[in-house]
Amino acid sequence: MELRDFLSVAQILVSALLTVLVLMQVRGTGFGAGLGGVDSGFRARRGLQRSLHRLTIVVVAVFLAFSAWSVAAS
Repeated sequence: MELRDFLSVAQILVSALLTVLVLMQVRGTGFGAGLGGVDSGFRARRGLQRSLHRLTIVVVAVFLAFSAWSVAAS
């Protein structure tokens, strides 16, 4: 398995994880808010929401790093 293949697989796995993390962060009225529903406003992140938010930021950074590395390797 070449480096390019490894980077492609890693990028797919990280993007799937990122999609799941973003979808887990539902706020307000849920899916309806994305379709024009009313959001309930600002709330402080606590507990699991805070952890998911921070984990999402870390996974985005990892995804960007793999993407940059993939471009540099090709």
